[in-house]
Amino acid sequence: MVKVSSWGRLDASEHDWRALPSPDAVPTELARATQQRGIAHGMGRSYGDVCLNPGGVLWSTTSLDHLISFDRDTGVVSCEAGVLLRDLQSVAVQSGWMLAVSPGTQLVTVGGAIANDVHGKNHHAQGSFGEHVLGLSLVRTDGSVIECGPGHQADWFAATVGGLGLTGVITRATLQLRRVAGPWLDTESMPYRGLEPFLELADGSEHDWEYTVSWIDCLSGQRPRGIFMRGNHAGATHPAPAPKRPGTMPVTPPISLVNQLSLRAFNELYFRANSCKAGAARVHYQPFFYPLDNLQHWNRMYGRHGFYQYQCAIPRAAGLEAMQDILAAIRRSGQGSFLAVLKTFGERRPLGMLSFPMPGLTLALDFPNRGDRTHRLFAELDAVVAAAKGRLYMAKDARMPRGLFEQGYPRVDEFRRFMDPGLSSAMSRRLLNQ
Repeated sequence: MVKVSSWGRLDASEHDWRALPSPDAVPTELARATQQRGIAHGMGRSYGDVCLNPGGVLWSTTSLDHLISFDRDTGVVSCEAGVLLRDLQSVAVQSGWMLAVSPGTQLVTVGGAIANDVHGKNHHAQGSFGEHVLGLSLVRTDGSVIECGPGHQADWFAATVGGLGLTGVITRATLQLRRVAGPWLDTESMPYRGLEPFLELADGSEHDWEYTVSWIDCLSGQRPRGIFMRGNHAGATHPAPAPKRPGTMPVTPPISLVNQLSLRAFNELYFRANSCKAGAARVHYQPFFYPLDNLQHWNRMYGRHGFYQYQCAIPRAAGLEAMQDILAAIRRSGQGSFLAVLKTFGERRPLGMLSFPMPGLTLALDFPNRGDRTHRLFAELDAVVAAAKGRLYMAKDARMPRGLFEQGYPRVDEFRRFMDPGLSSAMSRRLLNQ
C-alpha cells in the first residue's frame, strides 16, 4: 500500500499500487483482482479524484510506454497507453508530424488523454483528442478484450473516449497525427479589457488562426483585463530560440503562496509585462502549448492543503452573462486565481458520451484550498453554471455535486451500460454510485 494524491494535492490516501505488465498480460492481471475494484492510473495529472481509488487498486500504466509503429508518410502512430505525449511529440516532430490536439501539459499518458478526452487551444479547428483516435484496445476486468474505434464497436468507443477509465483499461491506441513544417509557431498576443472585446478577438481569430487562448485577471473589476494569444504552425523551419530548461518548485511551503496580496501583485506584473511585449513572435511549440511545464512541481506553491481547479463550459447563448456573474462572485469572495484561462469551444458535437467540450466558452481557475470558504464560493459558481445549462470538467473536479453532473452530462444513463463492474474510482463512487 502506498499513499497517492492527484495533482491538486488535496489529500494522500493509501492505495494498492500495482504496475501493469506488458499489454498482452493485462487481461490476466485484471481478472486476478476479483476482491478489490481498481482504476488505471497514468501520471496522476488529473486535479481531482478521477485517478484515485482510496483503499482499492491503482493499476499504473506508465510501464506500457512502447511505440509500436509510426508511418512517417501518413502520420499514423500506434503505441501503448502509457506513452507520454511529450515523448510522442518529440519523436513525431522530427518527421514533420505533431499531435492534432494537446492539453496544457505534455506530461500525461495517451491513455489518460483518451479517458479524459482532453482538449487544447484549437478546439474550433481540431476538436478534442478523441477525434484523432483511430482505434484502441480495451481490457475488461473479466479478462475480455474489446477492439473499438469510430468505425467499429463505435458505441464502446464513444463510451471510452472521455469515459474516465470506467469502461476498461486502455492498453494500446492508434492515432492520426497532423502534418507540420517544424516545431515553430507564428504567434500574436494582444491586451484587452472586457469580456466583449475578448469575444470579438476570439470570434475574429477562428477563421485564420488555429490556436486561440486568453489569460484573464479575475480580480480586475467589471471590465476584466487579459492577454489574448493566437498562433499558427510556422510555414518555414529556420531556427528560433529553443525552449528553456524548466525550473522547479523545490519544497512545499507550510501555507499557500497564492493569496490576495500575491495574486494582485502577480496579475499586475503579468499584465504589464505581456502588454509591453505584445505583438507578433515566432516561438517553439513547447512554451506556447505547455507554459506550466516550465516550472516542475508548480502545484506545491499552494501549500500543504492543496488546491482546487474549477473549469466550466457555458453555452454561447448564456456565456457572456454567466462569465460576468462568475467573475463577480469571485471578486466578492476575495478569492482569486492567477492561473485563469478563458477560451472558446467551436461548434463541434462532443465525440464521447461524457466528453466535456460544448459550443461556447470555457473558464479554468485555480483556488487554494481554504475549506468552507472555498466551498461556499464553489456553490455560488455551481448555481451560475447550472442556470446557464453548462457543465464542469471532470478531469479537474474534486467536489462537483451529483445533480450538477447529471444535468451537465445528459448521456450519463446511456454511459452506465458500458461501465465495467470491476472498476471504481473516488469520482465514480461520488457521481455514479460505483
